[in-house]
Parts: sequence; C-alpha cells; structure tokens
Amino acid sequence: MLKKTTAGTAMKRKYPEAIAWATCADENGAPNAIALGWSMCTSNEPPMLAISIGHTRYSHELIEESGEFVLVFPSEKMVDATMVVGTKSGRHGDKMEEAGVTLLPGTVVDAPLVDDACANFECKVAGALKTGDHTIFAGEVVAAHVGPEDARRIYIPGGNRQFSPVEPV
Repeated sequence: MLKKTTAGTAMKRKYPEAIAWATCADENGAPNAIALGWSMCTSNEPPMLAISIGHTRYSHELIEESGEFVLVFPSEKMVDATMVVGTKSGRHGDKMEEAGVTLLPGTVVDAPLVDDACANFECKVAGALKTGDHTIFAGEVVAAHVGPEDARRIYIPGGNRQFSPVEPV
C-alpha cells in the first residue's frame, strides 16, 4: 500500500546511486572536477550524455563558459579521490592535485581525462536546461576511452558516504 510522503523522503529510495565525475578546465587550462550523482544517457545516435550541476558550483561556471566536459565513471581505485572531488571546491585551489589523480589531456576537448577510471566520455555541450537550482547539460560524446576491463565502478548506497564497488559487466 502506498503512503504519501515528502519528495525528499521518497528520493532516498533511489539508492544505491552510481557516482560520476565531470571534469572541466578554466580559460587558462587549469583542471577542475565535480563528483555527481546525476548523470544519464540521453541518445544512442548521436551518442549523448547528460549531467546535472548546481548553479552555484564552480564546475557549472566552467562548463557553461567552455561548452565542454568529460564525464568520468570513477573506479574503486578512486574512492578517496572522489571524496576530495565531491567535498572541495576548485574555485580557490587545485583540488585535482589534492585528489592525487593522474590527468591526461583530452583528445578532442580541453577538459582532462582521468587515468584509472572505468570510462571517460569527452562531450561538447549540445544543450542546457535550467531546472530549479541545477542545470542539466546535455553533451554529445565526441570521444570515449575505457580503463582496465576489471575496473569496478563505485556507487553510494545512501545515508552514509561510504562508496562501494560493483562488478563490471
């Protein structure tokens, strides 16, 4: 039997949730990233992915200005780095250095790729939709890269901030 509740309470039922990163760069090429819970596929042809970022976030500003990002599926090797990327702002410092990840240059976009990730998708923004306090950026995938076949993606089970891996398919 259904029971009426608040949207916030019902939203807790979405967990476990896949964690992703979006990397971007400022006009001088300095890298930044944000950890995301909200990303999805939106089209097979052309391949497109969407991410949702809060308006106040530094990464929102950089993606809006540059028109590009890399959607990264972090691996279990990146749990500690994901905590840094998800809890620090790059507005006033280099959180990518603090996260201790190896960045590689994008092959099509100026945003960096992240080594040790399960996958990296270079995207050019094809559209943006402001939705309340977030913007959904739809990106056309212009290049894709995969990490080791045994890399396991991380998920957040909800409630606490302990990430857990799942087996790759």
